[in-house]
Amino acid sequence: MAKTIQSIRGMHDILPEQSTAWQSLESTVRQLLSRYSYREVRTPILEVTELFKRAVGEVTDIVEKEMYTFADRNGDSLSLRPEGTASCVRAGIEHGLFYNQQQRLWYTGPMFRHERPQKGRYRQFHQVGVETFGIQGPDIDAELIALSARLWQELGLKQVRLEINSLGTPASRAVYRDKLIEYFSAHFDQLDEEAKQRLQTNPMRILDTKHPLTRPIADAAPSLHDYLDPESKQHFAQLCSMLEAMGIEYLINPRLVRGLDYYTRTVFEWITEELGAQGTICAGGRYDGLVKQMGGHDTPACGFAMGMERLLELMQVQDSALNATRPDIYLVLAGESAIQQGMVLAEQLRTALPKLKLQINTGGGSLKTQMKRADKSGASYALILGEHELAAGEIGFKPMQNAEAKQLSFKLTELNQQLATQLQITNH
Repeated sequence: MAKTIQSIRGMHDILPEQSTAWQSLESTVRQLLSRYSYREVRTPILEVTELFKRAVGEVTDIVEKEMYTFADRNGDSLSLRPEGTASCVRAGIEHGLFYNQQQRLWYTGPMFRHERPQKGRYRQFHQVGVETFGIQGPDIDAELIALSARLWQELGLKQVRLEINSLGTPASRAVYRDKLIEYFSAHFDQLDEEAKQRLQTNPMRILDTKHPLTRPIADAAPSLHDYLDPESKQHFAQLCSMLEAMGIEYLINPRLVRGLDYYTRTVFEWITEELGAQGTICAGGRYDGLVKQMGGHDTPACGFAMGMERLLELMQVQDSALNATRPDIYLVLAGESAIQQGMVLAEQLRTALPKLKLQINTGGGSLKTQMKRADKSGASYALILGEHELAAGEIGFKPMQNAEAKQLSFKLTELNQQLATQLQITNH
């Protein structure tokens, strides 16, 4: 017997019983972004490798260790996208979306990183990214944070905290970088191996280390806020004021840095304590220099990304409500005449009540078998049509979620109105 083929490590199937939650989350996100006037952009999963080297940074973990990169038949180096911002910027430059324009964009889809698979971290994972371009002030930073805060509210998520920081401009950060190198070099022997490697390439990443030996040293390091330029300080102060005015609680974390090279000024993360080590469910900030760095005009930009798998896991942990795709009605059909008439009736109901979620029994089966299927479907009600009901011009209506509720009978000529009343749905 041939050996069975399994999915690639760290890449998972989303099965029908899971896809309901995915669809509900995606629908909530899509509707909320539309209400804030953000428009969807869809970019390819595959890009030239140079795009990510230039945007993300060659000395980041993503580019150095995690990208799925290969040469195609023409010898060109291509990579599966490890994140979405670079592709969004590339598309905006290529199609002229940025120059002298404001854009509010979003995207969703799979990303790929060759990391060690663990809970909350996969090799194929799904993100929603929200990106804004051409807006300079802290008001757009505040809008993005408010948007994400409203999403947690609509998803019913609790105990999610907001941490914010300012990384300043590249110029002020360069001065701070030299101070960090000087400081960590004086404690070189006490650093873990990863911190030692980052010392000359990306010393700010040492600040968010989780290593128990390096953490106390990082906590005592000089603060970036002492080296911020006046404009960045003002920008950050205005952002804080706006968040306070909207009633959004936040914690200033001077050690908060992002793992990508392109961030400037505002950075933020939404964090939960309920997912263990992988507690960040949403992260973002400003990246004012990226468009120019990628070959476009000087364009201010700000955005965030959130991991769908982590959000779904948190919703499950917190028992947050998800709109199920269970049918409203399961149509039970007993007898050949009922089957034929039932097919016609089902289509008439779908035309008259477009919002009705109706599943019709197929493949035959006894009345008992069909009622078991109706129960397994999770339907709220069963409509029962047999030879007896057909002869009387009626149909049975049985509540499925209340064992004590009695079965009713409706006239077929009044069924549309009866269902609209019972299910409280409209016919348009």
